Amino acid sequence: MPLSNPADDPFTKLAQNLGELEIVIGERARPAIAGAREGLRDALACRERGDMAGSLGAIRLAMERLAALAAAVDPDEGALMRIIAERFAAALGAGRKDEAKTSVDVMRRKAGDTGDDGDKDW
Repeated sequence: MPLSNPADDPFTKLAQNLGELEIVIGERARPAIAGAREGLRDALACRERGDMAGSLGAIRLAMERLAALAAAVDPDEGALMRIIAERFAAALGAGRKDEAKTSVDVMRRKAGDTGDDGDKDW
């Protein structure tokens, strides 16, 4: 089901805020961030087609790219990002939306978004 306002979608917000990482990390972050954005776009497209398994796979791949980038800068941060991505995929796959939402909020903050996502109804 398409969203009435894509700007309110947490994955769209995450993709938009990835540019903050490029500013902080520098030019070497550009390929990983581009890959993560593309993965998030793929996830949204899959979701709109009703392909939840494909959406989860695309999100996981995007988060793995970000985790690899984080690991190149800070191995501990990379490990944390991998754990967050795994928790997200497991939670959403099991229908635990609150837990998945918490993981997305952490990912968004790691990507530079300090705002609170008021949309609590997924």
